[in-house]
Amino acid sequence: MAGFATGSHTRNDPDSGGKMNQPPTRQSVASKTCGVCGDEIGYKENGELFVACHVCSFPVCRPCYDYERSDGNQCCPQCNTRYKRHKGCPRVAGDDDESFDGEDFDDEFQKNNTIHHDDSDHKINVFANNSDDGDHNNQSQQQWNAQALSVAGSVIAGKEFEGDKEGYSNDEWKDRVEKWKVRQERRGNLLNKDDGKDNQDDEDGYLLAEARQPLWRKVPISSSLISPYRIVIVLRLLILCFFFRFRILTPAWDAFPLWLISVICEIWFAFSWILDQFPKWNPITRETYLDRLSIRFEREGEPNGLAPVDVFVSTVDPLKEPPIITANTVLSILAADYPVEKVCCYVSDDGASMLLFDSLAETAEFARRWVPFCKKHNVEPRAPEFYFSEKIDYLKDKVHPSFVKERRAMKREYEEFKVRINALVAKAQKKPEDGWVMQDGSPWPGNNSRDHPGMIQVWLGSGGALDVEGKELSRLVYISREKRPGYQHHKKAGAMNALVRVSAVLTNAPFMLNLDCDHYLNNSKAIREAMCFLMDPQLGKKLCYVQFPQRFDGIDRHDRYANRNTVFFDINMKGLDGIQGPVYVGTGCVFNRQALYGYDPPVSEKRPKMTCDCWPSWCCCCCGGSRKSKSKSKKKGLSSLLGGLYSKKKKMMGKNYVRKGSGTMFDLEEIEEGLEGYEELEKSSLMSQKNFEKRFGQSPVFIASTLMEDGGLPEGTNSTTLIKEAIHVISCGYEEKTEWGKEIGWIYGSVTEDILTGFKMHCRGWKSVYCMPKRAAFKGSAPINLSDRLHQVLRWALGSVEIFLSRHCPLWYGYGGKLKWLERLAYINTIVYPWTSIPLLAYCTIPAVCLLTGKFIIPTLNNLASIWFLALFLSIIATGVLELRWSGVSIEDWWRNEQFWVIGGVSAHLFAVFQGLLKVLAGVDTNFTVTAKAADDTEFGELYLFKWTTLLIPPTTLIILNMVGVVAGISDAINNGYGSWGPLFGKLFFAFWVILHLYPFLKGLMGRQNRTPTIVVLWSILLASIFSLVWVRIDPFLPKQTGPILKQCGVEC
Repeated sequence: MAGFATGSHTRNDPDSGGKMNQPPTRQSVASKTCGVCGDEIGYKENGELFVACHVCSFPVCRPCYDYERSDGNQCCPQCNTRYKRHKGCPRVAGDDDESFDGEDFDDEFQKNNTIHHDDSDHKINVFANNSDDGDHNNQSQQQWNAQALSVAGSVIAGKEFEGDKEGYSNDEWKDRVEKWKVRQERRGNLLNKDDGKDNQDDEDGYLLAEARQPLWRKVPISSSLISPYRIVIVLRLLILCFFFRFRILTPAWDAFPLWLISVICEIWFAFSWILDQFPKWNPITRETYLDRLSIRFEREGEPNGLAPVDVFVSTVDPLKEPPIITANTVLSILAADYPVEKVCCYVSDDGASMLLFDSLAETAEFARRWVPFCKKHNVEPRAPEFYFSEKIDYLKDKVHPSFVKERRAMKREYEEFKVRINALVAKAQKKPEDGWVMQDGSPWPGNNSRDHPGMIQVWLGSGGALDVEGKELSRLVYISREKRPGYQHHKKAGAMNALVRVSAVLTNAPFMLNLDCDHYLNNSKAIREAMCFLMDPQLGKKLCYVQFPQRFDGIDRHDRYANRNTVFFDINMKGLDGIQGPVYVGTGCVFNRQALYGYDPPVSEKRPKMTCDCWPSWCCCCCGGSRKSKSKSKKKGLSSLLGGLYSKKKKMMGKNYVRKGSGTMFDLEEIEEGLEGYEELEKSSLMSQKNFEKRFGQSPVFIASTLMEDGGLPEGTNSTTLIKEAIHVISCGYEEKTEWGKEIGWIYGSVTEDILTGFKMHCRGWKSVYCMPKRAAFKGSAPINLSDRLHQVLRWALGSVEIFLSRHCPLWYGYGGKLKWLERLAYINTIVYPWTSIPLLAYCTIPAVCLLTGKFIIPTLNNLASIWFLALFLSIIATGVLELRWSGVSIEDWWRNEQFWVIGGVSAHLFAVFQGLLKVLAGVDTNFTVTAKAADDTEFGELYLFKWTTLLIPPTTLIILNMVGVVAGISDAINNGYGSWGPLFGKLFFAFWVILHLYPFLKGLMGRQNRTPTIVVLWSILLASIFSLVWVRIDPFLPKQTGPILKQCGVEC
């Protein structure tokens, strides 16, 4: 165990990697997109556009063509003509009957007795064969074709890939190899058995072929599901136009104020629908190949090639976020299916709690027994609390004879571990007058949580304790950043930035996984899932993060308050993945460290646009074509010059900070001499050492780490100096006069720092990926109590309002960047939705007002108007049904989401708007409370707790108003006779629409008092009121007068 340390009390290179073949300018062929996957169609070696089918010329890219021939029906999707084999394509069954050239076998998998080259050439061509969409692109295919003969020999021994067998039984492995052999024999790639090829060579060939395959692939939604969905969206947009034309041109003059308010609200709802709907135009899913990742980067006899990952766990108050929950999260990370030397877990304690410190010390000790048990028996999930509480057959697929005995022993040890943690919690309930004291007798440095030095403690790791089997464990690091009065600490965003700096100094992994303290690894292979994207040789360089969906435990079966957020995670996020990537949601996200440092992604050199020969040359000159090309060439020359100097500058600066530099050091004066004639603004893009300090802070070790794009520690450092530097970078004054929180790391200015951070990275041109493995990667807890749920939604909405009123608002920020328009619409929707609460509140009040006053917002309908109303309702229903069809979301989840949209809109979102205005305009800050992470001892006990809060006032008022309106409307119809029942139905429809959407809220108000179903209470009140009015109207006990009614005249006779 490393010593406890406290502070003093007083990118990727922007140059393109290669040039693509330029298409011939003599053809005026427009760039086409693939009709299957939507990617751009490439060009053949001779520069001509690739045409898969010569019968109908249906646009299909090369990867889709290869996939259809190898794994599909081998036919054109449009004309159903069998694809002919193109030059350089592998053989498939049925190709023997066709005629081929003798030169088209370059891409085939060759035999082992062909020409051999060295390992370096082999690795370059075998593993750099992925494109942005996970398939082989045309450029890499050409490079492979040109050097296929030199790489054909199996220079990688079969023993190097034996690790891939571990995931299969002997029979499964043999079956898999046999299937591959059959495919290869059909293609003519294998020799007969007489040629002396043994089974080991067959396995070598299979594994080598697998290593060449992409690590992931894009799976577009079937056209039979997505095409009707898009058609209905367009139809709904057209119907809305005609609907608003009718609503605006036919006002209700007898209720003009109500009509005007309703039209304004409906227009806002339509605008909100457009913001939400069109980013879902092109949803996609992705699937990964973990076995190929292992084959490619985990070869036996060589160092493990998987990238290191730093895992961040953030916590604030251990009494609201119980230590046993945090301990389970840490244990699941330490037991992850990833090389132990590649994982380091950092726990940020922003409350400087000795309770959490002692709990982590107990957790590190228990991990020595828990981690080897998980890896030996391959259990899931690897958080002990949730593993032992699973109601499944835990013996399924378990064959080890000692499993039952070891599981019982481990469960007993875990219960003893829980008792020790509970004892620490009980002890922490009452703080001693003199403050907490550590085991060595020294006072706890964090006795004052608002005024304490920075603290770092390291457990386990290479220099720490080993597990019970004598193997190394992943490192666990406790961090509590320095806090002093008078400094702005920026809550969670500031804590995350402190973790970024500390991890860069101590381990500097190129990727970082961010988790809340209550989100544990439900899938031990979750990190590998992310690496399939981030370690892709093409796409990985452009990715800022890989986002996983949030899944939750402990939610009631009916999900009364839409805690699962299924519609957002399974519909909206899939749609964003088809544009520029999903938004960052605060947890369950693996980051590229270079993207968080504010660097731009590498820009690949685009193919120049084709010029047309059908117009005279003077026409192009008149259009400014020559001037444009000159300016482009000048900028291109400048960028190449700047890029070369800047990359060298970065490397030399990195060496200079480590004090091991040798060779020429570039000086700014020398650089500026070569930049004469260029603008001053372009010169300023070069950063000197002083500029680095202004950007990242005054830490030479940290600055040196930012220049190491592949991670790792600078040379010449030791653990003592690194710990001292780590204490320095978490000091409360480190970020002053730097760009932390402005352009670097988690961005400040909003309590929802996640949305703002992801938005800034997307504006720079980075992409993100949405990864949905079959087994949920992470699971967490969610507040199932109504009041806690509303406060959680209030915090999210308040953050959106803060972004809306800041300079980072997507409505006007980042137009000079590389943010795609549909992605911008999605970000606008994330900051505009709280403002929908104002028209929503007005619209939910209108039905009650109409019932009480006898007026209505819609005049008498004619036949044409009735058609538009009917078409609008049908299009709304059709959109929802088709959305559920392609996404797989259940109708119950969709309806719960609709209900809570109204509940949250008229309560939490409304308060967030006013609180945001007060905070920005008047400077009145509102502190949010941390959401409780633990539930009642009884199952779903917290669901029935009633906690009064001001957020409950608006929806309660709406329910009472609409219920009174229903009673008043029915009584008025009874009094006025048969003719008034027709207009009443329209008013009742809208009133019941409001009551149905607020029904879960009403159940929350009722609680668990008498266990009477809420619907019974609701209908009892309504029916009792109506029958009472009817009874009064009938007056059965009063005599009826048959003659004229006599009244006093008022004159005294």
